[in-house]
Amino acid sequence: MAETERNVGRLVGGIDEERPKHPEDSAVPSKKQLSITVSDLESDSEVTTFITIANTNLGVLGFTEHGTRHSRLVSRIARNVLRRLSYDAHMQELAAIAGYLHDIGNVVSRYDHSLTGAMLARDILNRFELPPEDIGIVMAAIGSHGDDSQRLGEAVHPVSAALILADKSDVHRSRVRNIDQSMFDQHDRVNYASESSFLRVDPDEKTITLELTIDTEISQVMHYFEIFLPRMLMCRRAAEFLGCDFHIDINGVALL
Repeated sequence: MAETERNVGRLVGGIDEERPKHPEDSAVPSKKQLSITVSDLESDSEVTTFITIANTNLGVLGFTEHGTRHSRLVSRIARNVLRRLSYDAHMQELAAIAGYLHDIGNVVSRYDHSLTGAMLARDILNRFELPPEDIGIVMAAIGSHGDDSQRLGEAVHPVSAALILADKSDVHRSRVRNIDQSMFDQHDRVNYASESSFLRVDPDEKTITLELTIDTEISQVMHYFEIFLPRMLMCRRAAEFLGCDFHIDINGVALL
């Protein structure tokens, strides 16, 4: 395990930051009371249909589950990240809304799904008459959460940072569609090996820790970092945007 710790440190520490970030310059949400909550989106027929078709499309292509289970979990975690860090209820709800809608762009295509998802979210949130300031924040969060086009998503707002952390922390065997291990690709194997995952936010210590339990008979710990390194880099930068340090704990051992 000591060698794994050294390898992880080299992988993550060897990536240069592209530019300094300025969280204090983030867009300001509206002062108006939000006209919807996540519950409204969960019961909306268009949103539900798009998420269902998006998940079906990804299943055809061999991707893990990206349906309502993933949407609801990411929504809840994104809200909790900002709640634990004492952001107000308005910002928490925007994070939850962004979390629920973040993968809706997969109804169009996996490639650049974050960008198409942002545009679909704009139409949906306009229909619910959300203020444009709030729609813009949600669009930016969705548009900057992905890493599917050889580019790392970058947090541009606390809502954006919370979404990245929530999305990338959902690693679990329940996401694997076909549990025939002989048919697993690398992503299936790592997800299936993950028996539990929890994103712990400690506001006093200013830390955000992804706690994983991995069955090492199915997948070695280093395989997780080899496959998910871009996601972990996004999480580290998102945590720093929120004024926190990011850590990873696997099987009770702190690796980052």
